[in-house]
Order: sequence, then structure tokens, then C-alpha cells
Amino acid sequence: MLSIKKIMVWMALTASLPLYAGEVSQFTLANGLHLLVKEDHRAPVVTTQVWYKVGASYEPDGITGISHMLEHMMFKGTKHLKPGELSKIIARLGGSENAFTSQDYTAYFQNIEKSHLGRMFELEAERMGQLKLLDTEFQKERQVVLEERRMRTEDQPTARFQERFDALAYDVNPYRRPVIGWQSDIEHYQLSDLQAWYDRWYAPNNATLVVVGDVNPDAVYRLAQKKLGKVPARQLGESRALIDLVPVAEKRMTMIDERAKVPSLLMGFMVPSWKTAEDKTEAYALDVLANVLDGGNSARLSKELVRGKQLLSQVGAEYDLYARLSTQFMLSAVPADGVSLAQAEDALKASIADIAQNGVTDVELRRIIAQVEAAKVYEQDSMFYQGMKLGQAATVGIPLTEVDAYITKLRAVTPEQVQAVAKKFLVDNRLTVAYLLPKTQQVKSEVVQ
Repeated sequence: MLSIKKIMVWMALTASLPLYAGEVSQFTLANGLHLLVKEDHRAPVVTTQVWYKVGASYEPDGITGISHMLEHMMFKGTKHLKPGELSKIIARLGGSENAFTSQDYTAYFQNIEKSHLGRMFELEAERMGQLKLLDTEFQKERQVVLEERRMRTEDQPTARFQERFDALAYDVNPYRRPVIGWQSDIEHYQLSDLQAWYDRWYAPNNATLVVVGDVNPDAVYRLAQKKLGKVPARQLGESRALIDLVPVAEKRMTMIDERAKVPSLLMGFMVPSWKTAEDKTEAYALDVLANVLDGGNSARLSKELVRGKQLLSQVGAEYDLYARLSTQFMLSAVPADGVSLAQAEDALKASIADIAQNGVTDVELRRIIAQVEAAKVYEQDSMFYQGMKLGQAATVGIPLTEVDAYITKLRAVTPEQVQAVAKKFLVDNRLTVAYLLPKTQQVKSEVVQ
């Protein structure tokens, strides 16, 4: 399946781009399916995407990764389609298709010539309401997923490091669970687990259909009602309200991995997203802060710690403004030769302390706005990613008007607000620190192997 990491990297880079909500037509079918249509008439093609409000953060312990496993099985047969037949049909029509699972959603998409849109709707209706789970296919696909986990996580020290960091940093927050699932859970899935998960979440009244391309919105609505409107709505499983623990102490770990080539550092501060922030302006100020630290070569961390003092060979900062739950304000670094992880940690802390004490400049904020406005030009090149932004916003519960107002909201952030969120959120009691060391290096600390 498509790597969600690659998709999320692109979306993080373009998170500020406008959707032009006024140009998006919205409909709701009788069965509850939400439909978003955006016209783009530059070429006779269309992208279709079906987004389900379910992902790894919805899963209970014991069946972690079940959303991702079900994503695989959605290509393995329905009442009227043999395993793999859906993909073959799309290929014969000259289209491409794939799917991805994240913490907050699962999505399926096709890119195809516009005259085949009705056929795409038929195929999505078939697996939305007529999925047939075969044990023979399930057993084979389980091995595929286990191999995927081995290749992308177990055999990749940095991926395994991130997974263990998340498990420590998030406490009771469901983001502590890996999207692909823990290996022991994957090994013990039952076919009945998949059926129950499908029955609970895969319903038109829990989905958003996004269409971007050379189409007429009213015609798309009529076609969707004809092809997808007959899929019956279902009683959805309950999604209980989640309460984060108030951070009370710094957490630390050191992981030693013989496959690691260089030492690495992760630092994360528990912070609200736009969805969970009581004061939404704080979420935008955190987003600005991430750009101040790591918004291109002129940003503080690269300018001061990589090219300036030459303490780090790599550095980054990341904040997910539109996460469904509270998230981590992440800092990552690889020390330069001869620099210890402790020294790298101290350098990052000093950069944060400087902002908390002395603030940021108007010049830095203007630079960020200029970068955001320049980036929006590139968004229009891809119908697929225009659809991605629509689907993500609708599924997570971010109003399209709010996403469209991003640049305006960013312009309203003041240096004082950036300084205030640094003081309030980037503090030790919210902090998790993790060291990754090659086997040959020794430290005195808690070790995860």
C-alpha cells in the first residue's frame, strides 16, 4: 500500500495552502455519505477519494494495526469481485489506485479519465457495502503486513526508534500505538476481528467522498446518488471522548541498536492541536514557532546549529496543526562528529530558551508568510493533493473555511504570542527525550533494546 509517511511529509509541507472553500461544492447523500467536489478543468481527468473516519487512534489495545490490515483486505474480494479484480479493472481502464492508513483516517483513491467516474463509484460502493473476507486471502495478507513491518520498522533503526518514542511520549493518548500495529497483535488477529471492524466503521455515514477534476458538481452528485446512494447507512460504533493526562514530569529513554550508523536525538513536547486547543490562537502560534525553528535554510536551527556553531549535521522541527488529538511538538537532530547527544540536546534547549526569553522578530514572521504564500502556487499542480487536503480536513473535523483562512490566521500571530507558547508549552514537564546510539557507544541511562 502507499506509504503514509510520504503523503504526510507532502501534506506537512503544504499544510498552509488554501482550499478555496467557496469553490468546493458540498452535498450529503440520503445515506449520510458526505460528498465534496472541486472543479479543475485543465485536463479530462479526475481523482476520486473515499475517506473513512477510522485509523490507528481509534483502535483498542490487543488489535493494534487492525485498520491498516483491513485496508489491505479491501482489495481482496467482494460479493461480486474476485480478489485483486478491482485493481485489474482500474488498470484496464488506464487508471491508478491505492490506499493509505494513518492515525486519524483510512482512505482509498483512484486517478482516472473522467468518463470512468461512474465505474469508480460502482467499485467503491461494492467494497463499502459488499466486502467479502476470505480466510485464505487473510492468511496471505497477514504475512504481507508482517513483512512490511519487518522491512519498514524492525529493520530500520530510526523507524523503530520513533515507534518506541511514541509509545513512551503519548501516555494514554492513542497516538502511542503504531499505525501498522505491534507484531504480536498482527500475529494473533482473527478474521472475526476484521469483520467486526469493517461492520463498525465502514459505512457511508462514516465516510467522505472527494472528487477533484474535470467535472460538473451537480452531475457528480447525481451520479454518486445513483451509484453509492443505495449502500445502506449503519449504526456506527461509539468513539468515546478521550482525556489526555496532564504532563507532570520529563520522560527519558536511551535505545541502543547495533544497526544504527549514527547517534540520533528526539525531543517532543506534549501540545494541543487546533482541534484540542482551548485557545485556537495558541495552535497557530505553535505552528509559527515550528517554522521559526525549521522553515528552510534561513530558519534558526539550521542557521545557528548546523551552519553556524556546527554542532549538528541534521536538525528538524515539526508540529501537526490539524491532528485530531493532542500531539507532540517534535525536535530531531543528528550530532556533528565529536558532539555528544547531551551536547546536542543542550543546544536545542538553548535555542528554545532564547525564544522564550527574547522572543522572535517581525522579520522572521514575514519570512514565514512569504514561504507559505509562495507554496500555494504548487498546490494547484496536483488534483490528487487538492483532494487530499479536502479529505483530511473533512475527516478530522476542520472546517474548510478555517483551513482557507490559514494565511490570514498566520499573519495575525504576533511575536509576543510565539514567545508565550514557547514559555507555556516547551517546558520540561511536557518533555520526552530519547537517545538512539550505535551498539559501540555507551551511556548511563535507561536502555530500550
